[in-house]
Amino acid sequence: MTDEALPISVLTGFLGSGKTTFLRRVLADPAMRDTAVVINEFGEIGLDHLLVAASPEDVVQLPNGCLCCAVRQDLVRTLYGLLARRASAELAPFRRVVVETSGLAEPAPILYTLAADPHLERTLRFDTVLTVVDAVTGAATLERYAEATAQAVVADRLLISKTDLAPASEALLERLGALNPSAEIVRVPELAEAAAALFREVVAEPRRPVRRLWSAGAHSHGISTVAIELREAMTRLDFAKALGGLARERGEDLLRVKGIVGFADVPSRPAAIHAVQHTLYPPEWFTDWPDADRRSRLVFITRDISSGEILSRFAAGAPEVLG
Repeated sequence: MTDEALPISVLTGFLGSGKTTFLRRVLADPAMRDTAVVINEFGEIGLDHLLVAASPEDVVQLPNGCLCCAVRQDLVRTLYGLLARRASAELAPFRRVVVETSGLAEPAPILYTLAADPHLERTLRFDTVLTVVDAVTGAATLERYAEATAQAVVADRLLISKTDLAPASEALLERLGALNPSAEIVRVPELAEAAAALFREVVAEPRRPVRRLWSAGAHSHGISTVAIELREAMTRLDFAKALGGLARERGEDLLRVKGIVGFADVPSRPAAIHAVQHTLYPPEWFTDWPDADRRSRLVFITRDISSGEILSRFAAGAPEVLG
């Protein structure tokens, strides 16, 4: 290790845009070895660290040498802890840091935090902001949510995801160009293996002042999070009816669903579940449960959908609200 400041990048994007999928792909790149990843989750019941690292620990060693940390306190304390453990050789000598924000986070306060703390300013060198934008729902999301707009405005690179499902529309590209004319636009499915190159520093026009982004809006719009446990195993058919019905009837307000579920008709292995608005993605099957907690649990990030409505949909699984 040297005393040179460590590069730090921020990966952001609205709920369901594909940040975690992109992060998994990037971490598979040998060039991203010796990276510390900090995941900042929305809500008290977080699952992204399990879906990425398959471990409930605060800091885990990934097979490719990266470290993954799920934030359970504020970002400054988390970064201080990582840096202290690196200095004492308690952790592997990572050489870069990536912060993945929650889908509802505005990056501006995070960037301000990194610049305002004297120790972090000396120890970490800010590199780049990557914002993932969904080609399928991105244009509507930008129109509807101030948080998504703030994420796009602050980006050095705009990563267009899911272009294998739908091409990036002219309306989306024009909107992004108007919001952030200096950002490089990259279509994620077209990336070569060296996706880690996206985390290199961007030399471009200075970004708009951070304080301007604060006026773009706060965490409002009736958005809330509900986490439930399914105490009884549901069949895949019953589960599909429950989640599919919710997506069909309330998809506009079903911002994100993610979870780990064991099914009655597939008792040998659980599946990772993802849904965004009207779209349900195929289950991603684990070979085994990713940790000792074998409860089926789901996190719903919604707008104006009550926990009671969610519980009634999944009544066959004897659901219970967590947290």
